[in-house]
Amino acid sequence: MAERDADRSVSQTVRAQLALRDLILSGGLRPGERISELQAVETTGVSRTPVRMALVRLEEEGLLEAIPSGGFRVKAFSERDILDAIELRGTLEGLAARFAAERGVSSRDLEPLKESLSEIDLLVRQDPISVEAFSAYVTLNARFHALLTELSRSPPLLRQLDRACALPFASPSGFVMAQSRLPEANQILLIAQDHHRVAVEAIENREGARAEAIMHEHARLAARNLRLVLRNRTHLLQALALVKSPAAK
Repeated sequence: MAERDADRSVSQTVRAQLALRDLILSGGLRPGERISELQAVETTGVSRTPVRMALVRLEEEGLLEAIPSGGFRVKAFSERDILDAIELRGTLEGLAARFAAERGVSSRDLEPLKESLSEIDLLVRQDPISVEAFSAYVTLNARFHALLTELSRSPPLLRQLDRACALPFASPSGFVMAQSRLPEANQILLIAQDHHRVAVEAIENREGARAEAIMHEHARLAARNLRLVLRNRTHLLQALALVKSPAAK
């Protein structure tokens, strides 16, 4: 029972994060605008405890900043900022994958990654993917990335990755719910899962260059996915005050 309650809390936190990111990206929450726990509860339909956790995580991702008097304020950033941050994360993850491949990883160390692949497989087969399945995918995807980068056994690299993931939308879990509603959503998730599988194979076979290249390309897929959201959602035109095109900088 306790384990089920914990899983539900994690799922609700992820759903709140997805919904709030969506509002920030769409301009529903504007730069400098204050958001309180109560407002977030009303907006997302999620209870206070997971909403509180979601707000803290969004602060860690660089989307919000805490206000001394209470609550959070939306931070401003450009589309170029987002894409540069994702590219940076991909470069560092590629290096982590190369380190793991070149330094060698035992079969036992790879078991959690392969188990994670199997769990994600069950979700990406859904077409269309449900809200619940997409929320679960976000959690499992973040776990996969964490497991893979830890295999680098490089504390300096992991510290830099943590810093990169604190930039807007750079985290492997930096999805918005709108991504699950794209016509291309299932195809994108299947390609992403194939990247995961190829990266694990490359690490297992000690193919450093291949492991590095696929993780770099994997991050670029995330960037393309986010660009599709920006281009395909008509109400995102309201977001120009928040997410400016590179040409407008």
